[in-house]
Amino acid sequence: MIYTVTLNPALDKTVEIPSLTVNSVNRITTMRTDPGGKGINVSKVIDKLGKKSIATGILGGDTGNAIQSALQAMGLETSFRFVEGETRTNLKVIDPVNHTNTDINEPGVTVSEEILNQVLEELLGKIGTGDIVVLSGSLPKGSPKDTYHTWVRACKGAGTKVILDADGELLSEGIKASPYLIKPNNHELSDLLGRTLATPEELEKAARELMEKNGIAKIVVSMGGDGALYVTDKETIYAEGLKVPVGSTVGAGDSVVASLAAAEESGMSLEDTVRLSTATGAANVMCSGTQAAEYDVIEGLIPRVVLHRM
Repeated sequence: MIYTVTLNPALDKTVEIPSLTVNSVNRITTMRTDPGGKGINVSKVIDKLGKKSIATGILGGDTGNAIQSALQAMGLETSFRFVEGETRTNLKVIDPVNHTNTDINEPGVTVSEEILNQVLEELLGKIGTGDIVVLSGSLPKGSPKDTYHTWVRACKGAGTKVILDADGELLSEGIKASPYLIKPNNHELSDLLGRTLATPEELEKAARELMEKNGIAKIVVSMGGDGALYVTDKETIYAEGLKVPVGSTVGAGDSVVASLAAAEESGMSLEDTVRLSTATGAANVMCSGTQAAEYDVIEGLIPRVVLHRM
């Protein structure tokens, strides 16, 4: 089973404002709301890929109830811990004229380390050998910076494969516990190594350096429209980015993580994993908001994926 953990979820409100102008009145032309947060986005895409997951994490207040109800209406299994406070609402502003995406994110609820430990214990009571745990996204206020280090270590101790998708200090602390797979982008990998990495060759060398130092089995480095690099201990594949009409880039990285988790559970080869994840990421870029692309769209993009072995 795949478990996704979203400790700081959100109700994502996505609006379109043509020619967004600062210090002026702007009018919304379209609007949609989606249950969001990186782990929740992963669960939504896993479902479209025909796999099952259990979405876990922390919710609060009326917004939390709305998120849980929306997920259950989608047929997704959930196991959230409700706490005091109100789950955040995040505003995603898309300007189709200037081709920009602007995120305005609320801070969310504040939780204690005690609550985080209780949520972790609840998760450890469910997971077991062979399961996959996806830890992704920001942390709620009050969380220790080494939270992901603690969770990675604990979930690994339960026999699971841990996929970590975070950035900054959360990522640098988390990788010290040797997650199975991480998915930094090229800028995040550069920050981790303390040097600018521009070419696929430089990124591969850096990824292998990180793998050897921290005991990480697989690293996927996303490069936006330029594609992604897939590195294991035995091989490396570079996938070119697919050119598709852009609806929203919000959640595109989460869709890649979802496909990586689904491929891992299915035992796919690296080449098939690359084709699936590249197509899944592109299909979700075509969608509005953080809704998940239908599988027939993903399937139609798979033959278009161009990959190179390095």
